[in-house]
Amino acid sequence: MLPDKPGVYLHKNKLGQVIYVGKAVSLKNRVRQYFQSPKNMEPKVRAMVSHIEEFEYITTSTEMEALILENNLIKKYMPQYNVLLRDDKTYPYIKICTNEPFPRILKTRRVMHDGCKYFGPYADASAVNQLIDLLNSIFALKRCSAQKFPEGFKPCLNYHINQCNGICTGLASKEEYRRAIDQVIELLNGKDKKILDYLNEKMMQEAEAMNFEKAAEYRDYIAAVHAITEKQRVVLLTAGDMDVILGVKGESNAHVILFFVRGGKLNGRESYHLQAMEEDDITEVVSAFVKQYYSDKTTIPKEILVANELSDKRLLEEWLSGIRGKQVKISVPQKGDKKALLDMAKRDVIEMMKTLDERASLQRKKDAALHSTLESLIKRLPANDEKRDVNPKDGWRVEAYDISNTNGVDTVGGMVVFKGSKPQRKDYRRFKIRTVEGPNDFGSLQEVLYRRFNRGIQGDQRFSEMPDIIMIDGGKGQVSAAEQVLRAMKLNIPVAGMVKDNKHKTRGLIFQEEEHDLKDNPILYRYVAALQEEVHRFAVDYHRSLRKQSLQKSVLDSIEGIGEKRRNALLAHFGSIDRIKAATFEELRQVTELTGPVAERVIEWALKSEKKSDKGD
Repeated sequence: MLPDKPGVYLHKNKLGQVIYVGKAVSLKNRVRQYFQSPKNMEPKVRAMVSHIEEFEYITTSTEMEALILENNLIKKYMPQYNVLLRDDKTYPYIKICTNEPFPRILKTRRVMHDGCKYFGPYADASAVNQLIDLLNSIFALKRCSAQKFPEGFKPCLNYHINQCNGICTGLASKEEYRRAIDQVIELLNGKDKKILDYLNEKMMQEAEAMNFEKAAEYRDYIAAVHAITEKQRVVLLTAGDMDVILGVKGESNAHVILFFVRGGKLNGRESYHLQAMEEDDITEVVSAFVKQYYSDKTTIPKEILVANELSDKRLLEEWLSGIRGKQVKISVPQKGDKKALLDMAKRDVIEMMKTLDERASLQRKKDAALHSTLESLIKRLPANDEKRDVNPKDGWRVEAYDISNTNGVDTVGGMVVFKGSKPQRKDYRRFKIRTVEGPNDFGSLQEVLYRRFNRGIQGDQRFSEMPDIIMIDGGKGQVSAAEQVLRAMKLNIPVAGMVKDNKHKTRGLIFQEEEHDLKDNPILYRYVAALQEEVHRFAVDYHRSLRKQSLQKSVLDSIEGIGEKRRNALLAHFGSIDRIKAATFEELRQVTELTGPVAERVIEWALKSEKKSDKGD
């Protein structure tokens, strides 16, 4: 007997896969509705019920807890019959580090509660980069992350080429610097006339002097300022920050269009594709989007405008307010500036949908062709499992692997995942090789595959979904090494090797111990090339990050009691390792960060180093 309490229920199919997650004020009343006569059910619900083999439920204390849990489980399982947000992209913000004595300007894709000022989000990342370069150049702002500058601190290159006014030298005025930051904030708030006048004047001067390259540089800066600020031309004098959310249905897709209003100005618009059934009401689509989009956001506006009243509006407002820490209102404006903004957004969306439908239609054709090609390939590969789903809903799951190292040092493995034509970045995984020494790509690959599939077999949800095919960046040796691991683990998954030519470009696929040329199959060639490039990039990036960490280590780190702060203080005070070794106890104690015992350990370390040097070690 189900309890008459709020909670979340999970419907599962015969394979144990979660196909729907829902919340209920009363689990008892809600769940039993699925198992009554299907005559009055909507087609979507009837189709779902026909696949239900079992269900689970989780009780909660309140409806709010049920909403939060429902959202987390939807993101975890991505159920077939839920409305799903299928877009994980993030957009750049401009961050001013106002919590620092001398604030910096940065581009970031993460907004945190750290006391800094954030502007955005912006869709044009290149314009953000250009504008930051421009502001740093015009105002000669500090670009380094250092906040304290001990005596003897050496200025960086930016100071010597007049791109920084030298905060670290102690010569810059804090008041003048703050005035420059205030001007930057004014610009980002939409007051761009001063800087545009300045840039136009500089461009004309350079053009008259026939310095056309420099004039073109100022022209690009002007374009960047326009790209950032022109989206702020719609002004709501009585409004602060808000989002406008419109749900629309195209010929075969559901979309949510999100308009950003910041500081009373419309400054961006983004579209999101959602997986939804034809029968889903558009308000249900919008409600699902709100829950999934804002669940992991640290900045939520004080008001969200929608075109139609949401059935769970009160609950959503309470939930969003809890995340934000302040009141959040979801409203359907009936008059005034907000109604005008909503109407303008609706008109914009009507035009936008034409393009979205055309793109969706083209993408469907590409995906269908790729699906057919992959299906043909998988059926030809050894270890093909006839029980495998011949028509996966999200496309074939392809996992690609690559190994990266420098002469066997800091060896790592990368795993990337594609479903159909789209990368699934949340499923990417990195592996630091533990058991293999030296430049042994075969052994490293086997370790990576064993760890990945062992985690899946042991029930780790992050590795639970198995691939339809494994692609290895390499030839026959790598394929054979991978197949040995899979056979030992009794896994029936086909493996293919992606081989390159002498110019490091994709050439063909290795399977059935033969190389198959891809030149006559352009669809598969483009897909394999993209997959190979992505897994190589992912593995190399991880390897480089580890190498960078290794290179940043210092011989001083071996001294007990010396951490990053004391190490940097020693180097700033003495200027070199040799001078630290030659320092007396009294000289070391002049470094305020060092205690007496730590200074003694530095002396001991210096003496040991000198003895080793005398022995020729």
